[in-house]
Amino acid sequence: MLRFLLPLFWGWATVLMAQVHDANCKHHLQDLIVWESQAAERQFRFSANPLTQDYDLHYHRLEWQVDPAERYIEGTVTAYFSPQVEDFQQIHFDFSTLMSVVDIRYRGTPLTSYRQLETDVLQIDLPQVLSPDQLDSISIRYEGIPPEDDGFGSFVTSQHGGTPILWTLSQPYGAKNWWPCKQDLSDKIDSIDVLVQTPAAYRVASNGLLVAERDAGLDQKLYHWRHRYPIPAYLIAIAVTDYVTFSDYFVMASGDSLEVQHYVFPEFLDQGQEAFKSTLDLLEMFSDLFGPYPFAEEKYGHAQFGWSGGMEHQTMSFMGSFAFSLQAHELAHQWFGNKVTCASWEDIWLNEGFASYLTALTYEYFNSTNTWRNWRIWTVDDVVEEPGGSVWVDDTTSVSRIFDGRLSYRKGSLLLHMLRWYVGDEAFFQGLRNYLNDPELAFGYARTSDLQRHLEQESGLDLEEFFRDWFYGQGHPSYELNWGRTGTGLSLTIDQNPSHPSVDFIAIHLPILVSGDGVDTLLRLDHRFSGQQFDIDLPFWVSWVTFDPDYWILSAADVVSSTRSPELLARPPGVSPNPFAGELRIEWPAEVYSLDRIDIYDGQGRLVDTQLPQQNPAVFDSSSWPPGLYNLRFWVGTEHLSRQVLKR
Repeated sequence: MLRFLLPLFWGWATVLMAQVHDANCKHHLQDLIVWESQAAERQFRFSANPLTQDYDLHYHRLEWQVDPAERYIEGTVTAYFSPQVEDFQQIHFDFSTLMSVVDIRYRGTPLTSYRQLETDVLQIDLPQVLSPDQLDSISIRYEGIPPEDDGFGSFVTSQHGGTPILWTLSQPYGAKNWWPCKQDLSDKIDSIDVLVQTPAAYRVASNGLLVAERDAGLDQKLYHWRHRYPIPAYLIAIAVTDYVTFSDYFVMASGDSLEVQHYVFPEFLDQGQEAFKSTLDLLEMFSDLFGPYPFAEEKYGHAQFGWSGGMEHQTMSFMGSFAFSLQAHELAHQWFGNKVTCASWEDIWLNEGFASYLTALTYEYFNSTNTWRNWRIWTVDDVVEEPGGSVWVDDTTSVSRIFDGRLSYRKGSLLLHMLRWYVGDEAFFQGLRNYLNDPELAFGYARTSDLQRHLEQESGLDLEEFFRDWFYGQGHPSYELNWGRTGTGLSLTIDQNPSHPSVDFIAIHLPILVSGDGVDTLLRLDHRFSGQQFDIDLPFWVSWVTFDPDYWILSAADVVSSTRSPELLARPPGVSPNPFAGELRIEWPAEVYSLDRIDIYDGQGRLVDTQLPQQNPAVFDSSSWPPGLYNLRFWVGTEHLSRQVLKR
């Protein structure tokens, strides 16, 4: 899910426009994290109900009567289930005690032996003992005003343009506020039918396919939605208002057309028709990279609702804006989060790290070079602001730890980026496709070890150390590179300083760009210990060495040096601020040495500016420089020291 607290940019309609907007994407992601952190408090007061773990759900028939002008619901939920234990004679559902049970029927016969426990549990005694795996069903009729104390609202009535609207958003544990359910992360419902009766002035959006729309008498209409894919309770949703609808069609690789169905407020029809054209481009991208849209037998769609963000309800994302990045985020979740869902909050990055990285990949895919580079720059910059922290959630009782934006979201997305570099594009994307299509995981749940296994199988690499260092390990490395020429060869020594004492060394292949004589080559060095020396034969005279020019590695304060001058190494020039945005100040210990020249090169080794310092500190105006990685070369006589800095 994603929430924007910034103004809603309804006009961000096309991929082209999306390519220039990500100067704000950092703020959008931070809003998402704050929202999820606040709303998750109930989640951690809730624990999966052990009383609901003794049966499997197979089907729900969900019949509801609502009026968006009233905060009230009447409904009947029919559940088909099979016991998983011996002597099964009592069934439990998660259900708010503030709602009223009207009637419960078992095989058509009313039951009177049931109770609503203070723990928001509905306990029902069955008239007979059921055998394991015996398919049976029960119907619960209820009514009431759903409670408003859930972080997301769960069941909300409001207005748009003076017209009533009703919508639900149950993530993570709000479903029980408005219907009796089993809300855990272990048992997806195999299939559902959703039937909603509402005043004839309104339309209903929900999961799956709309299979019927008919008059129900007394100026009422009945909408019947059918969904035939496994789904957890929190992804079942309805939205009701005076929607206008339109559809686009995406031609899949099979040749079949997927309907992309949009439910928007009448006052935003023109904007929606233009903006949602981008969804077709995104469907093509994600299908190319990760395989067919997971719910291809039904549809994908958007329903506008009364929030400033979005929620990835299965086959029908609820959208508070038409922003391209919001479209990308919610659509990405249909693969990562809906088709395959994290099985533990320890592994929340399997949902949100993926959604964050896939949104960023749109900039690369649609050839928006600057925004793709900028995303990598600011994401690394943010993660290295603090020295500790792992992507693995080590305390699932802490809301702030689960939803730590620096770790679960941004570092999680960079973990995927580094995995891509480490195993290579072919193995990375094929490994992800294998992960999504694994029969044990598809339309079910996964752990990080499942992703690791598939990437290992596809790449042939042992990733145990990688995940130990980068997923479980805390912090990030800093590198010091010292290079020198050996004939036409290169001698390179690489030191690493981890930012957190819990990890003594973080292993990764390092990208090193070497340039000279008008040519360059990118080296891939397997760095196994600090102080490791590499002697490399090259067919040209090396004049420049750049560390990680394409921003693959999560690291900070890296230094590249081609001198062993004890004065320069002991007291190198100071650079501030770093990262920088405006002026760049360089100061050195004048009592030790004098700087003769300062050269500044961009990440591709092109000279940007040079200065013969007349004062200390020396000041550079960077207003004309694009954001990115820059190399500073400090000259003292014939010796020089290089340092990399970052412009935001």
